[in-house]
Amino acid sequence: MASSPRSPPPAPPPEFEISRQSRLLAALSKKVIDLDELRMLAAQGVPDGAAVRPTVWKLLLGYLPNDRALWEQELAKKRSQYAAFKEEFLSNPMEIARRQELEGQASENAEHTNSGLLHRSEVTQEEHPLSLGKTSAWNQFFEYSEIMEQIDRDVKRTHPDMHFFCGDSSFAKSNQESLKNILIIFAKLNAGIRYVQGMNEILAPLLFVFRNDPDDKNANFAEADSFFCFVELLSGFRDNFCQKLDNSAVGIQGTLSKLSQLVAKYDGELQRHLEITTEVNPQFYAFRWITLLLTQEFNFADTIHIWDTLLSDPDGPQETLLRICCAMLILVRKRLLAGDFTSNLKLLQNYPPTNISHLLYVANKLH
Repeated sequence: MASSPRSPPPAPPPEFEISRQSRLLAALSKKVIDLDELRMLAAQGVPDGAAVRPTVWKLLLGYLPNDRALWEQELAKKRSQYAAFKEEFLSNPMEIARRQELEGQASENAEHTNSGLLHRSEVTQEEHPLSLGKTSAWNQFFEYSEIMEQIDRDVKRTHPDMHFFCGDSSFAKSNQESLKNILIIFAKLNAGIRYVQGMNEILAPLLFVFRNDPDDKNANFAEADSFFCFVELLSGFRDNFCQKLDNSAVGIQGTLSKLSQLVAKYDGELQRHLEITTEVNPQFYAFRWITLLLTQEFNFADTIHIWDTLLSDPDGPQETLLRICCAMLILVRKRLLAGDFTSNLKLLQNYPPTNISHLLYVANKLH
């Protein structure tokens, strides 16, 4: 087994936290931000007290350019583009018909304008609700209705223990609506993938962080910013969600094989015990770890800190994610080596609470 320290690093003194925070603030205050420096600092964790995580994540995900002078222009362009997406993809055919009538017949026929209905003679074949044409707005609406129902069900199950996402408050309902809007627009723009269960869990941390931006204007545009960052984040994991690629080298099975190889490299004894002796293969536990970016294995606050590190990898989050998964196995190796199929599967499907700083420390030593 290759050496990989398991003893936790000493807790950083308070002055170290203050120093790290001041270095991060200094890095962000530059006219042109050094992304290598920012990644190095963010990989150690973004201090919660700095109130800069929204900006840091947007920079790490490439949503904000590193030239601060371009921020306002770039944000205005993206947010306007998202508004257009909402107009195009979230309107049902009846609303489209009403809009067309308001634009074209406002001065000609007040009665029909108020009713929002077209004259029977004016409804084209493509606009008829029973039309099967591929370009028919109604056909497209019905085609996505099942996906929209699935998204609605999943959004309602997103972090039911958090008032931010769940409850009767207008704030929670607004956040649920934002989750739904983003996932529906993504599904319609990405016909090859559409919506896959679990995407709501990947989107949730982004919306939470951006909605809690201390800058009110940015917080108000959290939905638009979350959409583009979600697209960027998923681009690095797109193949894991594409069913046609499941068994290919770039699909989820290929990613699970990489994890197996990584464990074998750093702890051959553990890998053999898991996969040969007890027949606990990575797909039984790590499928969820990888596809949902560890959002289900730790509490929400710990997930946010893990993502600081994940998003800091210049080559994309996947390699860092695999190292963290490997470290998770190493940290419970004694229990795994003493366990059988049932106990090991239960342990890995319900990963025990752990010191996140220690976990990330071990993962970093596997670099």
